[in-house]
Amino acid sequence: MPGPSSQSKTHSSIPDIPGDLIPDDRAEWLRQRVAELCHSTSPRFPGSQPVSFRRGDLEKLENDDFWVCEKSDGIRVLVFILPSGSGQDTFLIDRHNKYRIVQGFVFPHHTDPRRPLRASILDGELVLDTDRRTGKETLRLLIFDCLVIDQENVMAKSLTSRTGRLKEYLFKPYDKMLAEFPQMAESQPFEIRLKKMQLSYYVDQVLEIDIPNLQHGNDGLIYTCASSGYVMGTDQNIMKWKPPSENSIDFKLSLRFPPLPNSSKPDFCAKPVFVLLVWTGGKGAKATYNFFDLMHVTDEEWEEMKASGEQFDDRIIEVVWVPTPIPRWKMMRFRDDKPDGNYVDIVESICKSISEGVEKEELLSRSQSIKAAWKERAARGPTNPHPHPNPQSSQSSQRATLPPTSSSSSYQYAQTSAAPLRRPPAPVPLYGPLAESPWSRVSGPVKVNGLIR
Repeated sequence: MPGPSSQSKTHSSIPDIPGDLIPDDRAEWLRQRVAELCHSTSPRFPGSQPVSFRRGDLEKLENDDFWVCEKSDGIRVLVFILPSGSGQDTFLIDRHNKYRIVQGFVFPHHTDPRRPLRASILDGELVLDTDRRTGKETLRLLIFDCLVIDQENVMAKSLTSRTGRLKEYLFKPYDKMLAEFPQMAESQPFEIRLKKMQLSYYVDQVLEIDIPNLQHGNDGLIYTCASSGYVMGTDQNIMKWKPPSENSIDFKLSLRFPPLPNSSKPDFCAKPVFVLLVWTGGKGAKATYNFFDLMHVTDEEWEEMKASGEQFDDRIIEVVWVPTPIPRWKMMRFRDDKPDGNYVDIVESICKSISEGVEKEELLSRSQSIKAAWKERAARGPTNPHPHPNPQSSQSSQRATLPPTSSSSSYQYAQTSAAPLRRPPAPVPLYGPLAESPWSRVSGPVKVNGLIR
């Protein structure tokens, strides 16, 4: 279903994650190893998540140093580099906390290129770049942060320090290797690049130069505090900005068909009610959803949905709020890359961003005052280099460097039990669950009237 037209927001093809999927029983040791490296007690996905930008965050940009970059329209992955008996294994970790091993990569050590880089966890996004002149597509991984580099946990360090380590420990020896042995790039399933970032007061360059020249889709801006540590889960110091009309939310869509006349059976030939369900906690089979709102679908859109042959029921979708001509939620696309929709607290935050949104012109107009405040702080000198410590590593900052791992502890042979996942508490539903009825859930044949249910 097409989304609202926009010059600043474009969606490119979402790439598939390359590599061979590791079965869960063998991946469990990998999850435990990642948790150990991140100083975490839970083997959950350790990546950070941004919050939506609101009007009050303009003051935040003036009060602290932030970097800004374009928000790529791709697939978020972590890269896990692990020494093995054969040298090095490289894994991609998706939002579902699934692991895929990718072949062809060699990351030399920064002190001796004959040695491999030790255990590292990098943060990035897979994008599919398309050359506008030739139409050639190139899969690239844009790295923008790291949690562990060369077996040292750097989550408590500032973003400035972490990106410095990325350049010196990873990209400098890696790029030198490819320059000396260019044939090695041919065996790699994708290119790896360091994502370009600007000081926050150069947002005009990002909006007017960087984004128009992108070869992949863009979904707004990301502001990241330059002095804060890396936080697992939601991080208040990472803010994603979009124009208010483009703030999107991921819900689970549920189709509710009306009853047949004088019957308790559902009428699968009628247009259903499109229910948006908000995620309230839990994972997998234990995930819980509550009613949030209804999505208005025109008759023409319903015909397009049926003609597409797609399954719409019980899938995660991305929607935006369209204020005119009919105020409503409108579907943009499926989000099969996400195991669940946005958590209820995130949804509330995004709704506030829609109502308290900041337009592009206002963001640009504040650049000079943000620059002046930045320069004033720089003239005073640092007072606290890490004003936003990482709570995951506050108790372990004294043991940041971990001992080397024996090559015999390869993931293929390790046997260990997983720590239980910590589940967020389910808050009080916004409007309460829908009442159950014979037609409140989709049931019956797989395909009705051309629609895969």
